[in-house]
Amino acid sequence: MKIIGLTGGIGSGKSTVAGFLAELGAAVLNADSIWHEILETDAVIQQKIVDAFGKQVLGADGKIERIKLADVVFKDRNELVKLNLISHPAIYRRIQSLLKNYRKQGVEVAVIEAPLLIEAGWATRVDEIWLTLAPKEVIVERLIKKGMSAEDIKARMNMQIPPEDRIKAAKIVIDTDKPLEELKETISDLWHSTTVDTNRR
Repeated sequence: MKIIGLTGGIGSGKSTVAGFLAELGAAVLNADSIWHEILETDAVIQQKIVDAFGKQVLGADGKIERIKLADVVFKDRNELVKLNLISHPAIYRRIQSLLKNYRKQGVEVAVIEAPLLIEAGWATRVDEIWLTLAPKEVIVERLIKKGMSAEDIKARMNMQIPPEDRIKAAKIVIDTDKPLEELKETISDLWHSTTVDTNRR
């Protein structure tokens, strides 16, 4: 099974590309979705979060609110590092379990969609890295359309590693600043070259 690491900054088009890859037959693992599930179901991780950040991240129902947690960690890099030390190992344990099942099922290509794939140290755990990029003004426009405030966008962008660092690690760089049909065709071409390489092994 070939494992592709799909990464990129916030609003860079990762989810769109992942959706195209899923349509083409890839098994897509979304690290953010996995983390959301862990936060909702894993009592041990929930307690670690409360111990690390206090009850300020809890809602009226006593459960962790992702928005409150995000407000804390995206204003202070040290707090974000603290969260990543809890979240990254937990997410990857779940990913490993899912990948094991996919191998048993005979899946040919799996995609790990993770914004912090490089920062988490997962670059060596995938066969190749695909990176999504778009101009800053395009990204800001996309995020505003999704309802994010300019302040939140700036805070999250400031926490990201420079695009140059991601480009150095990537095998394939995908410019997502193009019409959807054109982007879909690009991904289809990349997919077919990937599956051909896999079948030759």
